[in-house]
Amino acid sequence: MKAIYFEKDDIFQIRVSDKAIVREVSQDWNTNISYAEDGTVVEIVLLDAKKEGLLPLEYRHAA
Repeated sequence: MKAIYFEKDDIFQIRVSDKAIVREVSQDWNTNISYAEDGTVVEIVLLDAKKEGLLPLEYRHAA
């Protein structure tokens, strides 16, 4: 997994796979999810991340 924050544009990109993106779906106006051919999630993009209170992130470890 690789997460990048583009401060100038206030965009947070979470890349969870190196697979090719074949389909992108907008969940709402600021959340886009990209999928691979096999239906797995490849990338999540959050627009206006800091403005919408999505940053800073809180990390939790699974038990």
